[in-house]
Amino acid sequence: MIRRILATTVLAAAAAPALAAPQTYVVEPTHTYPRFSYSHFGYSTQLSRFNKTSGKVVFDSAAKTGSVDISIDTTSVDTGFATFDEHIQGADFLDTAKYPTATFKSTRVVFEGEKPAKIEGNLTLKGVTKPVTLTVTSFQAMPHPMLKKDAIGANAYTLVKRSDFNAGKYAPNVGDEVRIDIAIEAIKE
Repeated sequence: MIRRILATTVLAAAAAPALAAPQTYVVEPTHTYPRFSYSHFGYSTQLSRFNKTSGKVVFDSAAKTGSVDISIDTTSVDTGFATFDEHIQGADFLDTAKYPTATFKSTRVVFEGEKPAKIEGNLTLKGVTKPVTLTVTSFQAMPHPMLKKDAIGANAYTLVKRSDFNAGKYAPNVGDEVRIDIAIEAIKE
């Protein structure tokens, strides 16, 4: 009798679906780029990016929870023109001599169905921290076909005002509203 109960318990445990646990993913820096865009005197929308990003993402699909912790090397700003890169790194804008890093740390991930839809958190730029919400426009979790490891990827965006981060010089001629987009890929540790 005891053997039968033990065998039934073992079989039931084996047949039960495995409980998912939070998984940690490391940002893959060659496919992760924060970009920013703003109006230039109303003539055009200028597009630039940061070339060096690091961080971690924790994702639990079963519990529908997660967290994001991203660091951006602001000295890696890339406008496509070296002189302008230096200008944006100056004290009137990013002030990278004093603040070489910007960060985003999530406080909450909001799911719609099986996927994250919004990521609430705090953006720190130029020594100023403000709450922002990233809207997730795409999300994928699957084994990476080349690395043969689990991976996640997403695209998300938010809108901020430069002046909120003490970087509002030339506003409103150079747009105060900045759209920040991030394309991110991360590989399971």
